Amino acid sequence: MFGKMKQNSVLFFLIIIILGVFGLGVWFGRTQISCEICAPSDVDFSLFWEAWQTVKEKYVDKTKLDVQEMIYGAISGMVKSLDDPYTVFLKPDDTKRFIEDVKGSFEGVGMEVDVRNGQLQVVAPLEGTPAQKAGIRPGDIIIKVDGTTTAEMSVDEAVNLIRGPKGTEVTLTIYREEWGETKDIKIVRGVIDVPSNKLEIRDDGIAYLKIYHFSENAGYDFREAAIKILQSDSKKIILDLRDNPGGYLEVAQDIAGWFLDRGQVVTIEDFGEGKEQNKYLAEGNAKLVSYPIVILINKGSASGSEILAGALRDDREIKLIGETSFGKGSVQELTKLKGGSSLKVTIAKWLTPKGDLITGKGLEPDVKVEMTMDDLDNDKDPQLDKALEILKIKNK
Repeated sequence: MFGKMKQNSVLFFLIIIILGVFGLGVWFGRTQISCEICAPSDVDFSLFWEAWQTVKEKYVDKTKLDVQEMIYGAISGMVKSLDDPYTVFLKPDDTKRFIEDVKGSFEGVGMEVDVRNGQLQVVAPLEGTPAQKAGIRPGDIIIKVDGTTTAEMSVDEAVNLIRGPKGTEVTLTIYREEWGETKDIKIVRGVIDVPSNKLEIRDDGIAYLKIYHFSENAGYDFREAAIKILQSDSKKIILDLRDNPGGYLEVAQDIAGWFLDRGQVVTIEDFGEGKEQNKYLAEGNAKLVSYPIVILINKGSASGSEILAGALRDDREIKLIGETSFGKGSVQELTKLKGGSSLKVTIAKWLTPKGDLITGKGLEPDVKVEMTMDDLDNDKDPQLDKALEILKIKNK
């Protein structure tokens, strides 16, 4: 009896030891995997904690030691080291503003900005907004916001300074190449409700359709405009994508489906490093596929508008008229983080159906027509005039 108990005890302890070794191995293995994911083996994270502790112990003004803001700042610094203006950390308030932007309604001055060649630049003022009414134009370089220099400033930091409650004023120090100097432009902020499109059914059988933004409601609004074109006597279409800064990819894809046969490529998502590409295909009704079309673009055409224009050019050989587009063809994914903050990360780049890269290059127009200061000041539109000329000759 005692012998059996002793054997059972030995067996029990052996099992405990085996399980312990196994568990330790699993823990060690997971630790190794975790470390490999976090950073290369030669990176010493103790440096971060050493700096953190030094600041907490020695910084003179203890009232400014906001632990949450320090964490936000550390994450922001990490992301900035990637030198990608589109990969950004968004605090809770910034996340809320970003979501409001793509929905198409917010308070501010109403313009899309970006960083190009290290400078904060206006992509496009939105239709009917305080920025447009104040004379802001695509390509304007914003040197200062209320006296604060924008050098080394991220897009989101600039937006936070420019954005504000309706009725308040912001002063932008603008450099425009035609001026050769800077000028201060004061803008009173307002409620920005971005329209989706504007449709004009002309007497000459041409429908003029301007899409301002691929916002949340733009797909539905486009459907209404398309039905009006189909029910009219219009036989040709001018699609105006000038000063359209983009928006939802799904909306651009949906609109492309009216102009392309089902299954045609709208854009290619390239993840790099030999990874398999993802193709976005036209899935619409192709009701406008038989209409002769020309497309207007300029340096304010970016992102979704470049995707749509590139798809119609590559798949249907539709002519692009105007100026080289902005060249924003990267894919951002918004990942929600704890406490309402988020991380907007560039995960891929957009290519046109023929494989042309959009980022940093833009789309070159087939027919180049520039807008001069004199044209803008006197409400002349040589780009639209050229589009009308080409369409009237086409399929006469």
